[in-house]
Amino acid sequence: MAAERADIPEKASSEKTGEKLHTSSGIAIRPVTTPQDLEGFSEARDLGRPGEYPYTRGVRPTMYRGRLWTMRQYAGFGAAAESNQRYKYLLGQGQNALSVAFDLPTQIGMDSDHSLAAGEVGKVGVAIDSLEDMETLLEGIPLQEISTSMTINSTAAILLALYVAVAKKQGAPLAKLSGTVQNDILKEYIARGTYIYPPRPSLRLVTDLFAWCQRELPEWNTISVSGYHIREAGSTAVQELAFTLANAVTYVEAARAAGLEIDSFAPRLSFFFNAHNNFFEEVAKFRAARRLWARIMKENFGARDPRSQMLRFHTQTAGSTLTAQQPDVNVVRTTLQALAAVLGGTQSLHTNSKDEALGLPTEEAALLALRTQQVIAHESGVPHTADPLGGSYFVESLTREIETRARHYIDQIAERGGMLRAIETGFVQKEIQQAAFLHQKEVESGRRVVVGVNRFQQTGKNSSPALRVDAALEAKQVERLRQLRAKRNTEQVRKTLRQVEEAARGTENLMPPMLAAVEAYATVGEISDTLRGVFGEYREAVVV
Repeated sequence: MAAERADIPEKASSEKTGEKLHTSSGIAIRPVTTPQDLEGFSEARDLGRPGEYPYTRGVRPTMYRGRLWTMRQYAGFGAAAESNQRYKYLLGQGQNALSVAFDLPTQIGMDSDHSLAAGEVGKVGVAIDSLEDMETLLEGIPLQEISTSMTINSTAAILLALYVAVAKKQGAPLAKLSGTVQNDILKEYIARGTYIYPPRPSLRLVTDLFAWCQRELPEWNTISVSGYHIREAGSTAVQELAFTLANAVTYVEAARAAGLEIDSFAPRLSFFFNAHNNFFEEVAKFRAARRLWARIMKENFGARDPRSQMLRFHTQTAGSTLTAQQPDVNVVRTTLQALAAVLGGTQSLHTNSKDEALGLPTEEAALLALRTQQVIAHESGVPHTADPLGGSYFVESLTREIETRARHYIDQIAERGGMLRAIETGFVQKEIQQAAFLHQKEVESGRRVVVGVNRFQQTGKNSSPALRVDAALEAKQVERLRQLRAKRNTEQVRKTLRQVEEAARGTENLMPPMLAAVEAYATVGEISDTLRGVFGEYREAVVV
């Protein structure tokens, strides 16, 4: 009887066949996609081969057969010593790179003893006040052998200087250091809010870092243009792609205005995207991103180096999709999102832990998140062929539609005077806010199902443990900072901070004086305050 019933579709399913369905970006989904939906499609023009322009199918000819994506689990909490232990644990479990999360005071250039830092020290990332903290954070980790990503923006140049100072103490050749600093300040004004200075001096810091790394750190990715936080703020997939690439265009224009040749810095640009729940839309988004960026770089900027045309990206699964209700279900969400990133051709990947809707990830949950990547890599067979979904009528039609809609947004932004003007007038913020509002309305009405939240709820108390940062940590961190200030060479610190100020008032590249300042044990807050005195602080206009 059971076998007979398996062949009979349920009534509820048959009633839904005529329902109009859409992706998160409002793209209509037909019940069946056919070749007619790809009218005008050219395999040579729109696809090509993996590793060839326009890179729709991936940036390497053999993709993961030649090299798996980098498994880069984002981590950091408490003080430097605690985070150092977590990094060593993850490296010991098969993670092959570091990804550093900094606390909010570090992100906005405030030392741990600042009055506004109270209650935030070490809470959402590791507290780094000085070179002493960075030395502890990276103790026992050979920097010339490990690729490191640092998610930091307003203070990116200072944190990179701290990293370089530790590498020099280790005797690591700077030319061999590899990694990424996020350094994407524009999305802070759009979606996240950890900015310090107004946009134009902030762009100067970005391009100074570009120019300095070109000379000193040739293997370092100087920016990770981030759509992740735009998506977390509530954007659609199309908006995430469009606003990210529009930001990237602004960085390229700023670098050229600063006198840099396109093919001298563009090969070190990288990107950071969100992997969300709509599986095929996400795969298509990543493919569209590569094709659109390749065309922008070749056609708009005249980039000749193939590496300048390639969009290489890191992916993180969607934190905003994690639920505190039934946290184990988050493992399923994360697995599907990670699989979409891999099928979309990501170069590195972070998988969120199941308990992140409750707090910082526990060690056990972080290990399970890493194991999720390892199962996909070594047991699924997915990495065995490049772009296995390429040629699918549905995926190719979605890829083309996402590219078309994203390009329309980019053209709109150009017509409004560019991304800086679009940010200043609130255009981008309003578009994201409207998308977030519509999404929330769909969840509240039940039109968009969230398992365990608006359907399939369970009663009873959640039993998942949550990591809590020791409340005593903040006082200990402040005391370490007090001791550092007492024992360092105060006159040398003052001298190097004056050099930072002089460079900020002029046109000199800011990286060398900032490196000298951190090597004198000037703090992140002291260097940031020096720049505040020259650049001022940004105050966001109210968007209505």
